[in-house]
Amino acid sequence: MALDPHVSRFLDMMALGGSNGIDLAARREGLRGLSRLAAAGLATGPIATRNLTMPGPGGALSLRLYTPEGEKPGPGLVFLHGGGLVTGDLDTHDALCRTLCDAGRMRVVAVDYRLAPEHPFPAALDDALAATRWVTEHAEEVGIDPAQLAVGGESAGAGLAARICQELRETGQRPAAQLLICPVLDVHGMGASRRDFARGYFLDEATIQGDLLACGPEALPNARFCPLREADLTGLPPAHLHTAEYDPVRDDGEAYAERLTRAGVPVVHARHDGMIHFFYGLGRLVPRSRPILSDIARGFSDVLRAPLPNT
Repeated sequence: MALDPHVSRFLDMMALGGSNGIDLAARREGLRGLSRLAAAGLATGPIATRNLTMPGPGGALSLRLYTPEGEKPGPGLVFLHGGGLVTGDLDTHDALCRTLCDAGRMRVVAVDYRLAPEHPFPAALDDALAATRWVTEHAEEVGIDPAQLAVGGESAGAGLAARICQELRETGQRPAAQLLICPVLDVHGMGASRRDFARGYFLDEATIQGDLLACGPEALPNARFCPLREADLTGLPPAHLHTAEYDPVRDDGEAYAERLTRAGVPVVHARHDGMIHFFYGLGRLVPRSRPILSDIARGFSDVLRAPLPNT
């Protein structure tokens, strides 16, 4: 399918702005600005938000709880934002979390994990694991049914979520399900989509490689940093995995969906035609993204409310 026309206009706008030589501080501010622009004028149902603090591996860790108004205790999602583990925060992904919360009628707990290069890998993973464990232990206090608690994220955050499921597999805190939206699962790999969409499709190869360097010497081609390299995928939680047609990391996400299926893990996989990486965060700039994200939230929430059999 051809690029969605709104995606094409967005890419033209980004090309006019240019990104050559942009430093990390400017890139972080650019994501904040894009998030504000993409969220402008978008409305959801009434949602209550509450900022929480928990003890983390590197000190106090900030979380944000989203609760649909009037919703009884039920499904919940620990959400990990994307940004290559070097950008993003609670505010850049606020609109995305609100949509997941509203459309899915589920509580969302967003995690403000530490970023590289100030905090090299595995700081982000350590924080994400600690937050998942903390929410699991305090689920009832924040209105989540522990049996309906999932973990998920987008882009690099989805990669963290995938690894969390792998590391918690043998514990009593295994999530009920995993939501992986355009996951980054092996930055050291090089599939066809990495070559075909290496430049000009928002997420580019230069950015991927720059983020890899920023993550530090522990960002190695092993399962902790690249969950696609985990040898054994049996016993993992059911997965909803979403990829975009014009995304350089598309093939890795689809390879992971295939491997999970072969390992006996229930998988729902959808490739979103005409879309690029982060389309789901572009709100009013790409009108199709809004109903797609809402459908993603509803479909995933249905799984949590009526869990698939554990494998």
